[in-house]
Amino acid sequence: MGVAYPGFKRAAEEEFGDTLWYLAALCRRLSIPLDELFAEAASGERFRTIGAASDMVEGAFAHVAMPTSTDSVDMTLFRLGRSAAGLLGTTPDRAKIVAFASDYLDALHAAKLAFAEVARSNLRKARGAFIVPRPEDLIDFDAKFGVEEQLPRTFKIRVNQRGSGRSYLQWNGVFVGDPLTDNIADPDGYRFHDVFHFAYSAILHWSPVMRALIKHKRKSKPDYDEAQDSGRAIVVEEGLTAWIFTRAKELNFFEGQDRVSLGMLKTIGEFVTGYEVSQCPLKLWERAILEGYGVFRQIRAAEGGWVIGDRALRTIRYAPLESIE
Repeated sequence: MGVAYPGFKRAAEEEFGDTLWYLAALCRRLSIPLDELFAEAASGERFRTIGAASDMVEGAFAHVAMPTSTDSVDMTLFRLGRSAAGLLGTTPDRAKIVAFASDYLDALHAAKLAFAEVARSNLRKARGAFIVPRPEDLIDFDAKFGVEEQLPRTFKIRVNQRGSGRSYLQWNGVFVGDPLTDNIADPDGYRFHDVFHFAYSAILHWSPVMRALIKHKRKSKPDYDEAQDSGRAIVVEEGLTAWIFTRAKELNFFEGQDRVSLGMLKTIGEFVTGYEVSQCPLKLWERAILEGYGVFRQIRAAEGGWVIGDRALRTIRYAPLESIE
């Protein structure tokens, strides 16, 4: 596999992790302890125990056993697929589940993947995507910077469409950014897309675009400014926002929805790899997207309004123009 191996390894770890997640769900439904299942699956002659505390995952497994087989990846995946077919009945019996778990360990070994790392990675992904994070567990990326370099703790930004069809932004009474149009033949409201950057700021505590708009880049640390607040980071945020918008159009801009697909969230995670926001759980991204699009739909319908953000509460909301002016 050569230089392509790291990419293969990440993709394979994710696929094996997802498989483990589904296996765990099946065992939970059938009241089969997962550690007992793998202990039974690895009890045959073709396994040798290598486990110790270093191989444990959150205390869930007393040991991990390594197959002695030298079969190819293709052969072990073929056997795994055959075992998976045996689970498609109404209620698969324990012997078939044990056989699947045994073949799963075999395929892991052939792919040169560590069971413990696959399990840990999947736990991190599942927790990030499905469990609402506690506020105290979230990172404030501005904590070590002066107020003049922070994203505003609270903000009210006026968004207004003029007769020209262009959207204008005002913060503290000062125009920021450039007037925007939809830049597309079929108008879709993208001229109001800065709402999403404000949602990222309030909920994720991240937005190189908003920092640039209000001139709050963290220049006191040049390396940080270069890597996190400047050109490439801005392009990543704008590109990600445009990609999400394209998907959102197909979903009526998330109206009436309370979830963002795991596939979309995983792609977002890949987009922001290497940037500080990658430390935010995917569940927080889901919240930023849904709240941001809630405000966007209101501003689009009214052709303007106030965007009100609160970083302490990690919220964003809409207010009509006349309610504040």
